[in-house]
Amino acid sequence: MPEQGQDRDFGPSTGGSVVRPYGDTTGDGMVQTSFTLPVPPGPKADGAALQLAQKMGIEPAMVVHSHGIGSGGGAAGDSAAFTFFVVYGSVRHLVDLDAVHVEERPYPLLSPGEVNAAVKTRLRRSLVVLGACIGTDAHTVGIDAILNLKGFAGEKGLEYYRELQVANLGAQVSVPELVHAARARKADAVLVSQVVTQRDAHLRNTRELAGAFREAMGESRPLLVVGGPRFDPAMAADLGVDKVFGRGTTPGEVASYLVHALVPEEASA
Repeated sequence: MPEQGQDRDFGPSTGGSVVRPYGDTTGDGMVQTSFTLPVPPGPKADGAALQLAQKMGIEPAMVVHSHGIGSGGGAAGDSAAFTFFVVYGSVRHLVDLDAVHVEERPYPLLSPGEVNAAVKTRLRRSLVVLGACIGTDAHTVGIDAILNLKGFAGEKGLEYYRELQVANLGAQVSVPELVHAARARKADAVLVSQVVTQRDAHLRNTRELAGAFREAMGESRPLLVVGGPRFDPAMAADLGVDKVFGRGTTPGEVASYLVHALVPEEASA
């Protein structure tokens, strides 16, 4: 006997394309979300959070956690001007999986050995890769995860690949400096990580990057690859770069893309 409001099954296991969030029981629509409101903590703040949740389609909703955030960077407490909330409840919305369109990877994932073999036998020289964080972005964790030997998610970084000549220029590199370094080192690819996203700084910096390389090097510019947690992989053409990677990207994915984009196809017999 289905529970109230659950007169049908939702989920891929039933062969259907329409799904709802899963909390305690299949198709119950339960979700958890968090946000901050510019309201001092207290009953009125909780009521404001519930009102917002209702307008978001979460009904009934519960404030399962809230705490004040200090004003002007001071300690939280009675003087807190903001409140952080965690809200839990059921949404009415459905998701149609058939209407979901994402960018599929058009190239195979290669092992380090396969990448090295492809570069050595088909490019017949080292593939030169530069990496940096540009502008005021000092967060190197992303570019380090892709380039450094220790890598990320159990995968070695690009420095591990013997056929790749890798240089990590670090943080807060200006765009003119990066263009100069790419030209001096005859880079095949430039990888840029952007973590700071306030006021769309990552988008603005990427467009500046693309424009500077286009103006300085024209069609002979290196491959431009950007990545970060707030990038949409479908934005490459709009930003003027060749490839955009989002959150969770591994070194192997980047190396495989470099082979796909820069190494000539193997001649058919």
